[in-house]
Amino acid sequence: MTDQAMPALYLSHGAPPLVDDALWVSQLGGWARDLPRPTAILVVSAHWESAPLTIGSTVTGTPLTYDFGGFDPKYYRVTYRSPGAPDLARQVAALMPDNEPIAEQPSRGLDHGAYVPLTVMYPDADIPVLQISMPTLDPVRLLHLGERLRPLREQGVLIVGSGFTTHGLPFLRDWTPNAQAPGWSAEFDAWASERLAAADVDALIDFRAKAPGMPYAHPTIEHFAPLFVTLGASSNPEQVPTQVIDGFWMGLAKRSLQVA
Repeated sequence: MTDQAMPALYLSHGAPPLVDDALWVSQLGGWARDLPRPTAILVVSAHWESAPLTIGSTVTGTPLTYDFGGFDPKYYRVTYRSPGAPDLARQVAALMPDNEPIAEQPSRGLDHGAYVPLTVMYPDADIPVLQISMPTLDPVRLLHLGERLRPLREQGVLIVGSGFTTHGLPFLRDWTPNAQAPGWSAEFDAWASERLAAADVDALIDFRAKAPGMPYAHPTIEHFAPLFVTLGASSNPEQVPTQVIDGFWMGLAKRSLQVA
């Protein structure tokens, strides 16, 4: 057990080319260096939806899941041979309700929502990593999942919800890294920032009805959903999250935050 509970994070993880963005790499790397060193990392990514809750590979060196297409071949040669986390997998299972089933998928490696940010945050790949599926897109149920996982923070586990604050890919017209944010992206991001600063979890839960820029900001909601795991893992739901990264990449909001 560590002397200090780890925070929980929500990261806008980006596509694989985001690692070529010097600003994001600087921001994310600096953030990681300011954190206590985790004993292990638990990731819930927008790119793995599976019910019931499913536990991924627990062995060292499982191949990554290159769940994307059309990119430069170099992005398919990335490796991240982090240690497996079988003890963490057992802890996660023990924290779930007795009447809810849990599945295992031992062959499933980390997807890009997990390994892309970790290659920047912990490039030595020397911290055990476990990925679990996102078993629902319902914000309230994901808050409850975060609450279940909260005790892991006292063991030094870094809980990471990995998505993107806006993700309206079908509506982008400029795919260059420094593209101006479309109105729907900027408006949704500003609203999310305000609601986070007010610790207004109720409004965030109802983002599909209340947030400007919808449904363009999230024509499907899996990239905003991991936020609720992070918020649920907070030790105090009324505490205002610390918004560490903001701004845009390809016009999408890369706002990222941590809760204590």
